[in-house]
Amino acid sequence: MANHHVVSFSSAAAIAQPAPVIESDLNACEPADGIVGQSPALNEVLQRVRRVAPTDMPVLITGETGTGKELLARAIHRKSRRASRHFVAVNLAAVPDTLAAAELFGHERGAFTGADRLRVGRFEAADHGTLFLDEIGELRADQQVMLLRVLQDGQVERLGGGAPRRVDVRLIAATNRDLAADVRDGRFREDLFYRLSVFPVRLPPLRERPEDIPSLAEYFLERIASRLGRRFSGVEHASMHRLQEYRWPGNIRQLQNVIEQSAVLGDGGDLEVPMAVFDDASIGAPGRLEESEVFAGHPTLEEIKKRYIMHLLTSTHGNVVRAAAILDVDRRSLYRMIARYQLRMTAGDQECDLPRGGD
Repeated sequence: MANHHVVSFSSAAAIAQPAPVIESDLNACEPADGIVGQSPALNEVLQRVRRVAPTDMPVLITGETGTGKELLARAIHRKSRRASRHFVAVNLAAVPDTLAAAELFGHERGAFTGADRLRVGRFEAADHGTLFLDEIGELRADQQVMLLRVLQDGQVERLGGGAPRRVDVRLIAATNRDLAADVRDGRFREDLFYRLSVFPVRLPPLRERPEDIPSLAEYFLERIASRLGRRFSGVEHASMHRLQEYRWPGNIRQLQNVIEQSAVLGDGGDLEVPMAVFDDASIGAPGRLEESEVFAGHPTLEEIKKRYIMHLLTSTHGNVVRAAAILDVDRRSLYRMIARYQLRMTAGDQECDLPRGGD
């Protein structure tokens, strides 16, 4: 098989500092990688990273939103022979469908309306380095074909013509979707799936490794304390127990938010984590939806889905990120459902339309 690589496209604005995940006594990742924790599940991930990083093999990272997929991709890059070259990240969910091809492959001046200058695509920008394609499952069918051709031929063609350009890119892709199921359902190309998933790595959700929560909490507390100029001795016992009992639908990113909010509210010493920072009064799932509410009037399956989504959005106070995490879908998919069901909800004391988009 040709030595092609895993790609991810994301605008500069979309490349946010990812949340730390794990630290291990393995030599695969240093503390500077921001990887925190020593649970067996995470050590297994790092063992795989140590094996694959020095190669040019494509990697497919899977895991729920907020588990640190981009962080792991960056760690793989730093441990590779391409470490001195560019790491280019693209969040495909943040790129409009109509612009994804231009983002990845570039375009010549005049290639389409608004293309008033030449633009180098992310593949060319990552030449001799690593291209990280996050949310790979969001690619449209025609764009999947274009990506597959680049991976097969090792060449890109800018939109609007021009000679093909050879690229040497290590591709790392990531998704929170079940791509194998998407292949079976005809939503994702089988040949592209096998090109991308030569070496799969699954990042477990935080609820599967609660033993890492104390280390992560202390790590985030140390960072926020430095920024706030306050001295904390650690997380107090009852609060730590609460953190370890929580299900963390938003995973590590949500834990980071909880620690930072608590630190802002605290004055130093032992950190107390108020119940309010978990977005509702109870630990775990949002408010209970009674069976009678779901099935009243013998609704259709679509109506049941609509009622449940409306319930989640209401109980999470319109927090789309959290509602999407509970549903185990990406935010774009949830926005599509919101638009399809024409949902409205209350924000504060005002009724407002939720964002709308196509199916």
